[in-house]
Amino acid sequence: MDGLQPPGKPTTAVVVPVKSFDMAKSRLAESLDEKRRAELAQSMAATVVAAAKPLPTFVVCGSHDIAGWALAQGAGVLWQPAAGLNRAVSFAAHALGRDGYQRMIVAHGDLPLAKTLAWVAEFDGMTIVPDRRGEGSNVLALPLPTTVVFRYGPGSAERHKVEAERCGLAVRIAPHEELGWDVDTPDDLNALDERDRMPVT
Repeated sequence: MDGLQPPGKPTTAVVVPVKSFDMAKSRLAESLDEKRRAELAQSMAATVVAAAKPLPTFVVCGSHDIAGWALAQGAGVLWQPAAGLNRAVSFAAHALGRDGYQRMIVAHGDLPLAKTLAWVAEFDGMTIVPDRRGEGSNVLALPLPTTVVFRYGPGSAERHKVEAERCGLAVRIAPHEELGWDVDTPDDLNALDERDRMPVT
C-alpha cells in the first residue's frame, strides 16, 4: 500500500466499503430477485464512486470481482478480506493515515442520489451525514490518523458522535437531502420510487 498519495495530490481520500454485489441487499428479496438486487447494488456503488470525484477514491473489499470493478471505475483498492464494516473502515483509516492522507470520507455504497462528497470534509472535526431517519451514518468524515473506534450498526450516528467526543473531536451533524437516502429495505425502495415520481416544481 505504499505510495497511495502521489506528490501534489489532495490530502483527503474517499473510502467506499463494498462486500459483494451478488449477495447484496438480501432484505430486498421480497421486491427484487437476486440478479436485480446485484444490478441495483452495483449501480448505487458506481454512483457513489462517481460522486467522490475529483478526490482519490478507494474501494475496501475482499473480492477479486469487486476489486476488478473498482479499478474499472477509476478507484483504488484496499484489500481487506475480513468480514465486518467496522473492521474494514478501521483498516482503511490506518492505511490512508500511514500514507499521508490527512482526512478520510467514508461513504456507504448504497446512496443512489449521491452527487458530490467533497464538501463533507470541509470541517476540522468529524462530520456525520445521517440517513433520512437520523439513525445511521451514511457518510462520515474525520481527520487522520485517528483513534476513533468505528461504530457502524443500529444507531451509529449517535454512537459515532459519542466516539468523536471521546476522542476530543468537534462534531458536525449534517443532514443532507441526497446523501440521506440509502436503500436497505423494500420500504426504502418504495419511498425512492415515490420520490422519483414526484413532479418537479
